[in-house]
Amino acid sequence: MNPSQPPSGLTQLGAQTSQPASPDEAKLERVANPHPGTLYLARFTAPEFTSLCPVTGQPDFAHIVIDYAPAAWIVESKSLKLYLTSFRNHGAFHEDCTVAIGKRLVETLDPTWLRIAGYWYPRGGIPIDVFWQTGKAPDGLWVPDTGVAPYRGRG
Repeated sequence: MNPSQPPSGLTQLGAQTSQPASPDEAKLERVANPHPGTLYLARFTAPEFTSLCPVTGQPDFAHIVIDYAPAAWIVESKSLKLYLTSFRNHGAFHEDCTVAIGKRLVETLDPTWLRIAGYWYPRGGIPIDVFWQTGKAPDGLWVPDTGVAPYRGRG
């Protein structure tokens, strides 16, 4: 493979790509896992995730942490970034955004294991943290703490 060319089948990496208007329009792409059969964890962190409140239209902000143990596929990171930013104009509750992202990744990648943590910043005085995973982490998989402190306000 030519290092200046993306792997076959990818449409976004290495190309000028417009921002998807919604999560439904966003295309998550995958590539073959370069270490199939090896149990390891890949982490993506999006500390500036935004979506819209479905009732007020006001922006909501979150720190999203995605951990997964790949099987045959890994997610192509540019497509993941575009997918996550497609939520900027999408109205959905915190729980829906967080779980929908996790489920979409599972649908695309069919990983050995996946968990997602959504640490949502307070609106109306209450932070909402949302956690979802596909099941128990496989034995032998090193799963570090997400590294995101619980919300403590100014105290």
